[in-house]
Amino acid sequence: MNMKPTNIERHCLSVLVDDEPGVLARVVGLFSGRGYNIESLTVASINKQSAQSRISIVTTGPIEIIEQICAQLGRLIPVRRVVDLTKQGEHVEREMALIKVVNKGMERIEAMRLAEVFRARIIDASTSSLILEITGNSAKIDSFIALMQPIGMAEIVRTGVAGMARGPEYMEHVVADDDAA
Repeated sequence: MNMKPTNIERHCLSVLVDDEPGVLARVVGLFSGRGYNIESLTVASINKQSAQSRISIVTTGPIEIIEQICAQLGRLIPVRRVVDLTKQGEHVEREMALIKVVNKGMERIEAMRLAEVFRARIIDASTSSLILEITGNSAKIDSFIALMQPIGMAEIVRTGVAGMARGPEYMEHVVADDDAA
């Protein structure tokens, strides 16, 4: 009998890296090479002067595996800092989704009503379709999608989770070039 482990946890990792070619491939390669799962991945440049990017990764697994992932990420050459936001404590997670709804009549009115309730914005409209933009935590977006499916949801694009620790501390200060010496 194949039993699934019951100690599976979801963690949001924040990884500060040097913004250079191949960094994302190395980070993703670490996950795929060891069979780790990535539920969400976002990356963008955050500091042009010091050529740094920030990667937000949502992954799941037993805490021992999450700790191993963090340690292995920290050993990659272009990685400046790895923070397990979930383990650290209070943090904020947000993502954005674009949802195309194709409908008319009462279903269209219902889609617009639900968009208002969820604070989604209509960013494009035609006589037969709407494109809605929604931001929030993953659970909010999942709930909105579930409500849109029966009333004409045709297409969806999600950005993935971006996460940041609450409070006055920040990642970039810890690894600034002046502090590294």
